[in-house]
Amino acid sequence: MARSFGQVSSVTVTILMAIVLCLFLAIDVTHARKPATYYVGGEDGWDTVIPMDTWARGKTFYAGDILVFKYDYQITNMYVVNRAGYETCKPNAGAKEYTSGNDRIQLPYGYSYYIGTYTPEDCSAGEKLAIKALAPPPV
Repeated sequence: MARSFGQVSSVTVTILMAIVLCLFLAIDVTHARKPATYYVGGEDGWDTVIPMDTWARGKTFYAGDILVFKYDYQITNMYVVNRAGYETCKPNAGAKEYTSGNDRIQLPYGYSYYIGTYTPEDCSAGEKLAIKALAPPPV
């Protein structure tokens, strides 16, 4: 029995729906926000010249953005710590140390804390940073 033009099989409908869904997803992905890259401390880099929390003030960070820490690896370093490590200027158990002088860290969603610790006085003087990365904005 021949089908008329108005009759469509359920398989055809399913395939068409999948194609439309793929097109919508492809459009959404191509318009997604690209991660921003921030050089922590600007031209001065990761240093006590300015308090790092002052540098971050007024900036909006999103999960996926990249922080670049530039510093003289012979005189300082950088740790990713928890809140207690940030507040005390002492690396907590499990803190991750960076020592290259040119470290790139992609922000996870939520709070992240960073301290410089070769000399605890530097951390106390402002070589520490607390960032809250928001969910990426909708497109």
